[in-house]
Amino acid sequence: MKLANYIHAGRKSYGIYTDAGIIDLESRIGNIYPTLKDFLAASFISIAQQYSRAPVDLSENDVQFLPVIDEPGKILCVGMNYADKRKEFDQHNPAPTLFVRFPDSQTGHNTPVLKPRLSSEFDYEGELAVIIGKGGEHIRADVALSHVAGYSCYMDGSARDWQHSWFTAGKNWRKTGAFGPCITTTDEIPDPHQLAIRTWLNGKMVQEDTTASMIHRVANLIEYISTFTSLSTGDVIITGSPGGVGKKRNPPLFMYAGDRIEVEIERIGRLSNIIMDAPQYEMAESL
Repeated sequence: MKLANYIHAGRKSYGIYTDAGIIDLESRIGNIYPTLKDFLAASFISIAQQYSRAPVDLSENDVQFLPVIDEPGKILCVGMNYADKRKEFDQHNPAPTLFVRFPDSQTGHNTPVLKPRLSSEFDYEGELAVIIGKGGEHIRADVALSHVAGYSCYMDGSARDWQHSWFTAGKNWRKTGAFGPCITTTDEIPDPHQLAIRTWLNGKMVQEDTTASMIHRVANLIEYISTFTSLSTGDVIITGSPGGVGKKRNPPLFMYAGDRIEVEIERIGRLSNIIMDAPQYEMAESL
């Protein structure tokens, strides 16, 4: 089953995402589960199945997609998690490389990704996102996948010229990361390491791999992360990008206004966004 998070007629909502359109759940059960994150904290798959044959309410053109989880408590990102990517960046540290994103650094499917005006090296990274369903801490790897609600596509846009020995400044410009179009629930993806992952820039494939190439598997990442922080429903783990990023190409390949960036993951869907320049900003006046 696929679930989407969106705005319709000025109202935040969520529903079942199908080939024919969207079955709106918020209008049916929003009094009990106001948001998709609230819904994921319940026995959501069995509840959603009760409505899976209901008539479609909306088409994709009727909605503005939000990030799959637009208000996560935590967004934890894994760097250098594919063999080819580690070679590109000459990385040898055996421990997971982790950094964080802030919720306002995200945008949804078919909405603009904003290129920072102070960056001339805005790079793409297609990644598998893991959405936590059941929270906890000190979660063992052998049960970790039972804590996952589902999976989605993520375009982890990176301002490389703001990314030095740390990643935070290069990863948190407003609306530089895209998240969607939907969450595919774990009943459809029992093994997250058997998925093809590809990224296209302006119709040209620039990344191609499978999630089998991950160095640190999803279950091990959940175990590692939950050792030092408690995970909650709706928290997101972005699991790293394959090789082929623009920074390491010769010549380098970066994103500019008007470009289209797309991330496709087998059995999940295809996330598509147009790049726009971020709006001009005004300097705050000194008091």
